[in-house]
Amino acid sequence: MLALLLALALLEGGVLHALRPLEHRFQDFLIREHAVSRKPDPGIALVSIDERSLNNMNPLVGGWPWPRAAYADIIAGIEAEKPAAIVFDILVTDPDRVRPDSDAYFTATASQSRITFFPILQSGDNADGALLSKAGPLLGFRKLPDAEPNARINLLIPLNALAATRRVGLINFLPDADGIGRRYWVHMNVGGWLLPSLPARVADALGHTLPKSNSVLLNWRGQAQGWPHVSFSDVYADFQRQHRQRPADEFRNKIVIIGASAAGLGDLRPTPLSSTYPGIDIMATAISNLVRGDYLHRAPVVSDVLASLILILLLAWLMRRSRGALLGGIGMAVLTPLGIAGGYAALSAGWLVPVIEPLGFGWLAYIAFALEDYVQERRTRQRAVGMFGRFIDPRVVNQLIQHGDIALRSEPQSRDITVLFSDIRGFTTLSETRTPEEIVSILNRYFSRQVAVIWRHGGTVDKFIGDCIMAFWGAPVADADQARHAVAAALEMSDVVDEFRKELADNSAAFDIGIGIHTGPAVVGFMGAPGKLDYTAIGDTVNLGSRIESQTKGVARILVSAATRERCDGHFDFIERGTYKVKGRAQPVQLFEPKKSNL
Repeated sequence: MLALLLALALLEGGVLHALRPLEHRFQDFLIREHAVSRKPDPGIALVSIDERSLNNMNPLVGGWPWPRAAYADIIAGIEAEKPAAIVFDILVTDPDRVRPDSDAYFTATASQSRITFFPILQSGDNADGALLSKAGPLLGFRKLPDAEPNARINLLIPLNALAATRRVGLINFLPDADGIGRRYWVHMNVGGWLLPSLPARVADALGHTLPKSNSVLLNWRGQAQGWPHVSFSDVYADFQRQHRQRPADEFRNKIVIIGASAAGLGDLRPTPLSSTYPGIDIMATAISNLVRGDYLHRAPVVSDVLASLILILLLAWLMRRSRGALLGGIGMAVLTPLGIAGGYAALSAGWLVPVIEPLGFGWLAYIAFALEDYVQERRTRQRAVGMFGRFIDPRVVNQLIQHGDIALRSEPQSRDITVLFSDIRGFTTLSETRTPEEIVSILNRYFSRQVAVIWRHGGTVDKFIGDCIMAFWGAPVADADQARHAVAAALEMSDVVDEFRKELADNSAAFDIGIGIHTGPAVVGFMGAPGKLDYTAIGDTVNLGSRIESQTKGVARILVSAATRERCDGHFDFIERGTYKVKGRAQPVQLFEPKKSNL
């Protein structure tokens, strides 16, 4: 699973990019929040052709499109206030055949200005355009050493007199794959010719160093509705007054951008801040970024992949170390808000860093590892049920597993247990009058009833040795009352024998059992070969329990050792049955017969 996740993270960063749209959306959210804290650049002023201007200019100059003399008056009025630059974000391409005098006044005014800049637009198929070898030098484009001699460009350029100033630049919208504009051109490389954007042309003219990249990632300012705008009609009307009402230094030392924001003029674009963001505001953002050098830097793609890989490895280590999903879940719950806060903090430092991709892989890894642990734990539990279900009541096994009390230990351990051996008497006589099939049926019925008794009293069935049952208490679950439970089980087993004899009819008198019980230390656990393990107990305690059972013949149906008797704490009456020499013991063993009492 770990290798698969690491490979998937590498593929995502290098080929798939499936999380990139989600990453963009989340980064857009962070940018919107961050932009609110960045006040609009005070060094830039926006003179906007808005709905108010379209209405108020009608009685002054007529309907839209206005005579270009209005633009000339605006240029002259603003330039008188000594701005840093005047930037037109309005295409002025075709001559006005109806009002040529107006055009002449506009081009003369604009040409004489040394600080007024105009837009050009790359449009259509470049193969049908003009040769850059001819148009490039006229428009001030820079030729690279490897420029193609036949490179062409299809451009919408301003009037000839304006283009001749060479104070022109591209205003092409630069959307990402999802249609959102997050970047702005610095230079567009067409066949080895560098075509500057209008913001780059302005910043360069003002003496600012431009980035070497073809585009920059915009560092937005203000809110979704854009920058503060001054209505074109208000400025124009004020310039026509003999006594002006607006401040005389309103545009001093500022970069003044003249553009359209009215919805009907079609210059609204989708950006991280809004789906209908005014083009004039995008221009203002780009110029401000290039002039101040505070555009955003995108973290290298390798950082996305590296962050994802580190997070996957960290989760793998945490969850393997804790052997559960809790620590990994806590880790991701802590890292998620920290990652979001870190992404926001990075914006303040001018960096756009990945957040969704590493966190997405972190959560994917957490879910995958948790699921893997669940499946593995489920298999372990099923294995435990399968193994312990042969020895303990399956209901008890399920309860133990649910509470996490059972562990399949690799090594057996020493435990204090009470061992019970129960052997059938008269079984040979019974076998002489039954077929083998009948004998097996009788044994299975008998063992089923006795096993149910043992399980009912919390015992563990170790094994069947011929017609003998071996069981013990105190493992795998510790039992402080193990001796009492074992003796209670033995007494009930004795009652079961009496009931079972009635079912045998003939030869039932010969069917009886002997039960021996002893309490002491033993080694308990899974023993055997890797392919064949049995949960069993070994040691002197087990041997003595078997020896005690063999002493029951002719003495009592049930005999227990003194150790077992002492651990019963007076729950039963006991009849002393004397001491017996037991094989393997130097000292004789004192035995007792339990009777029902105080149960």
